[in-house]
Amino acid sequence: MNKYIGNTLQLYGVEETRLCGGRGDGMRILRVRNNCGLAFEISLDRCGDISRLSLRGDNFGLFAGCGYVAPSYYDGVGLGFLKSFTAGFITTCGLTAVGSPCTDEGVDLPLHGTVSHIPCESFSYSVDEKNITIKVTVRDAALFSHHLVLEREYVCAIDENVLHMTDTVKNLGSKETPLQILYHCNMGYPLLSENAIVTIPSSEVKPRNAHAAVDLEDCLRMERPQAGYEEKCYYHTLSGKATVSIFNPDINKGLNLSYDTAELPFFTEWKMMGEHDYALGLEPGNACPEGRDWMRKNGLLEFLKPGAEKVAHMTFEFVEKK
Repeated sequence: MNKYIGNTLQLYGVEETRLCGGRGDGMRILRVRNNCGLAFEISLDRCGDISRLSLRGDNFGLFAGCGYVAPSYYDGVGLGFLKSFTAGFITTCGLTAVGSPCTDEGVDLPLHGTVSHIPCESFSYSVDEKNITIKVTVRDAALFSHHLVLEREYVCAIDENVLHMTDTVKNLGSKETPLQILYHCNMGYPLLSENAIVTIPSSEVKPRNAHAAVDLEDCLRMERPQAGYEEKCYYHTLSGKATVSIFNPDINKGLNLSYDTAELPFFTEWKMMGEHDYALGLEPGNACPEGRDWMRKNGLLEFLKPGAEKVAHMTFEFVEKK
């Protein structure tokens, strides 16, 4: 025990807060700090996703113009998802649909599914001498349909800027159900700028459409914010234990995102260089954002049997050069 302090919150720990005012009024937030300058916020009313993250005061994620939006304001019609897409450092897409709105076998599916707008039904946290551990449970279920439970665990090292994230999705229903999940990890300024160095060690890259194909050779080159910029998406093929990274020499900070492609075989790069919507999405998942109908048609849709579970691990290493 450190005899210089009376409470570990002086250096690190977890604090529970609630937002006041606006469309985020009443939302539950866990504010987490370690002892090395890493700070982030977990939004308990939005799937336990990370809404904001910084390293020694420098912001790493995109915080969209809509800001914090409570689940009660969710609009699942068409592209209504974008009205409450806070983005943040991580938005979880799924659990039964990812990507474009579509109709799959008679079921209407909204953009990126609904799980990111479901509040955690339980949570806990603990702090020991080495780690801060946060656990959340999110239930995605509907009568006469699916019954999936997401159990998420964050383990943040206290004296090292490393964050481990483990998701376990369980099928508690009585029938096999489609399972789609994509981790919309959103890089933002000042980590992201035209000087940021992005590394994605892919063996193949495919543009999503003809518009993205024009910029294929420069897909990893970041640009200055531009008015009227049309987003571009690229599908990267990675294998084994993969690590993608971004580093900005302007602030001498960056991150490495590591995961197992056996668990998350798809990787999408979302390049959005627009003014005020300036972001880079680094997005591992078990699906690409073409829509569930497209995944089924191409024999790529994953299913989860009753009683089965799927586990996915991601590790974020935050780096700083002095």
